Amino acid sequence: MPSFDVVSKTDLQEVDNALQSVSREISTRYDFKGSNCEISRKEDIITITADDNYKLEAIQDMLKVHITRRNLDTKALEFKDAKKAAGNTLKQEVTVKQGIETEVAKKIVKALKDDKLKVQASIRADELRIEGKKRDDLQEAIAFIKKMDVKLPLQYINFRD
Repeated sequence: MPSFDVVSKTDLQEVDNALQSVSREISTRYDFKGSNCEISRKEDIITITADDNYKLEAIQDMLKVHITRRNLDTKALEFKDAKKAAGNTLKQEVTVKQGIETEVAKKIVKALKDDKLKVQASIRADELRIEGKKRDDLQEAIAFIKKMDVKLPLQYINFRD
């Protein structure tokens, strides 16, 4: 029985490369001279430290641009609210989303069933397995999922006949 997996994974090495590019740009930009701005990552959390709101927004824009240049989807970034930090600076955490959340997976499975596609979808931890009798049914399911408004970057892997 043909099947494929729907996953949402972000390559953290590419995220690191984008962060290095942002750091390099911060160190060379004129409007950041003498400022105490930096960006770093620990596991799935990126931390942005900036002197003021203007610089924080500039770093966010740079991050989005460099993530896009690395062929990653900016939907994988979840920006939290900025908070005051020591020394009159602002600190913001950005979460790099990995995996499909259960409620999003349930929404996709329900939509597939409601549309009466000839496929079976099952949730496996943080990914979905879609099975069907024909390859055409699976391709139809991929097209249907792509049309859905899912706030995650999805990849379709392990296509088996």
